Amino acid sequence: MQKPSRLQLAYYLVVLLVLVLITYQLYLFFSESRYASMHVAQLEEIHASVGNEQVFSFAVIGNINNSSNIFQKQMIPVLNQSEHRFLISAGNAVSSGAEENYRSLLNMLAELEMPWLLTYGENENSDFGDFRYYQYLGPYFFSFTVGNNHFIFLDGTGNSPYRWQLDWLSRELDNSEADNRFLFVGLPLHPPLEETPIFEEDNYFSDPEIARQLLEIIEQGEVDMVFSTNLSLLHETNINGVQHITTGGGGGIIVDGENSFHHYLAVSVNGDQIAINPITPDIGKSSLLRTLDSIWSAIYTFFYVSLARLLIIVSVLVLVGLKLREIIYQDRDFYTHFSIDDSQYRQRKKRIVFFTNNFFPFISGVTLSIQRLSEGLKQLGHHVHIVAPDYGKSTPPMPDITRVRTLLSFGQSREFRLTNPLQAGLKKQMNQLRPDLVHVHHPFWLGSLGMWRAKRAGVPVIYTYHTRLEMYAHYVPLPGALFRNVISHLIIRRFCNKCNGIVVPTYSTAEYLRLIGVDRQLFVQPTGVEFAHFNQPHRLTREHLRQQLGLGITEKVLISVSRLGKEKNIKFLLDALAELQKNPEQPVRLVLVGQGDDKAFLQKHAQSLGVADRVVFAGPVKPEDMPAYYQMADLFVFASKSETQGMVILEAMSAGLPVVAIRSSGIDDVIDDGHTGYKTLDDIGIWSSKVSELLGNEEKRLQFSHAAVAVAEQHDVSVFANNIDGFYSEVLAAFHAEQAT
Repeated sequence: MQKPSRLQLAYYLVVLLVLVLITYQLYLFFSESRYASMHVAQLEEIHASVGNEQVFSFAVIGNINNSSNIFQKQMIPVLNQSEHRFLISAGNAVSSGAEENYRSLLNMLAELEMPWLLTYGENENSDFGDFRYYQYLGPYFFSFTVGNNHFIFLDGTGNSPYRWQLDWLSRELDNSEADNRFLFVGLPLHPPLEETPIFEEDNYFSDPEIARQLLEIIEQGEVDMVFSTNLSLLHETNINGVQHITTGGGGGIIVDGENSFHHYLAVSVNGDQIAINPITPDIGKSSLLRTLDSIWSAIYTFFYVSLARLLIIVSVLVLVGLKLREIIYQDRDFYTHFSIDDSQYRQRKKRIVFFTNNFFPFISGVTLSIQRLSEGLKQLGHHVHIVAPDYGKSTPPMPDITRVRTLLSFGQSREFRLTNPLQAGLKKQMNQLRPDLVHVHHPFWLGSLGMWRAKRAGVPVIYTYHTRLEMYAHYVPLPGALFRNVISHLIIRRFCNKCNGIVVPTYSTAEYLRLIGVDRQLFVQPTGVEFAHFNQPHRLTREHLRQQLGLGITEKVLISVSRLGKEKNIKFLLDALAELQKNPEQPVRLVLVGQGDDKAFLQKHAQSLGVADRVVFAGPVKPEDMPAYYQMADLFVFASKSETQGMVILEAMSAGLPVVAIRSSGIDDVIDDGHTGYKTLDDIGIWSSKVSELLGNEEKRLQFSHAAVAVAEQHDVSVFANNIDGFYSEVLAAFHAEQAT
């Protein structure tokens, strides 16, 4: 296998880093924290520190924003040297409510030598921070008293319903006997200021009506001071006797202006006297330096606090860059198969191993396709070995085939087999066969085993997409819609993109694979049909076989060949037969060839429709006798919508039968509508009318018959095998050219 380039290795390493970082973020999000209800402990310390003293001071700070450069390094040392009894954050203590921001803030606050309390602000509420605040600290709005002072905290974000808060605040103030009343709300209640920075014009209390009611309650409740933040400035105003102080310089970005600077407020209480003094750390003398320092602080804090998020962002950008470089600058040949010299492989006799989940004695379209391709390749001189399930005593002796023991079988006739992929001797046999390539015919079980063995042997893998997997949802023990609409397409895409080449029988099938994301080389090649075998008269004559089946010599006979399974839509044929029987002048018989789980249901349904005597369940037929069944009928009918090709259609056409089928992917490319047969919508009326038209017009039926024979002859198995051999050569040449680079 080709070694990945350095850029590819870098890409994979960055992907791994992103996964690790995302896992870490999920761990932070869901892990248990050591923090819980911390405000309770802080209040106990405040009461113990202040007691009933009438003279003390406390600090108020806003917009800390996780600042490790300003708040942690420059303000905390100043606060620790002061005589303040406690610190109150007026809001926006974190830059966002993410887990790492809360943990970083609480680690910083642990360096304070005084108790502290946090007001619930917009940043605390953001990024799922609401439940973290509640878990780590406590309720969003609360109050406490110390000495003759009443401290009230509100939730200005609206996370707590305002009607509750208004009612609670009224009762708090009505029952308060304190001389000094302080209220903290994260967003300013006062009218917008002229000096408001342009990027903060919306940073006020968002509901004007609630703000008006709050102001009324605050005024009537004789609140002395209202502290808020959310603006990067310091401003004080008086509204009807209440001092409103907006403070926002605790560590976030500041703007260059007279009122914008880093600070905290020292609030001194002396009985019923209150004084406020801004404290400004010596950060920078000029306004420009203050602004630059605040910007640097925000950048530094982002690295310090949100390093994991930063690395995720950078890593994703690196991934995008690597991918764009590959798309833009890496030259790619979109027509590789035209530029590869495969002449040496075309002349070589190849050793090919098929892996299939079903084979003789089980008869199906896949079985016949594999058998015909195998025989055609052998006629070209290649060695073909088949790995297939063992069917017990019914397994016929065949050369060049390895049977894999069955672990579990299911289906009415136990036709579906889960085999033992670990069977002893398989590895040794593959080594002895020394295949040039492996051709798998299913995207799971033995198909997956074939893929694995090919990779181990260092040879390319070809896959033939035989079956529309999504149409078999009723056999899978999963929700039908989930398997049909999601899982089946994921299985096919993932498997196909591991292969070196994919054979599809029709262009509509190729289009489907491209639509679900398959990017490997596709080769459109219908399965070959043994034209002469079906076209030449059979030893069982039309008259003899009709007599054997209980059919009249002059009766109009429809025939359909398929497994009697739900996905084959045979119920439609019975419903259509009932419609056809409404015309007594054109009696019709229907012969169903095949076996399957749905047989009992179909027999019962035919009885309920009153057409049981018009249907012949012929059961399984030996491959050598199938031409006789086609040749005794007048028309081939088909209702399945699960085919990738509908190989039986080509067999019937080889025998000279026009076809009437429901239009679907797989058969759409096989039938030439209005020339070899008809393709109709899934509509009983339309379908039945086309059958009646051909049965009632012998001249047109014969014209369609001759055209069907001419088309089928173009798909003879010899052409099929030769074309597949050419595709093998292309894939081998491309595979070994890639290995050499």
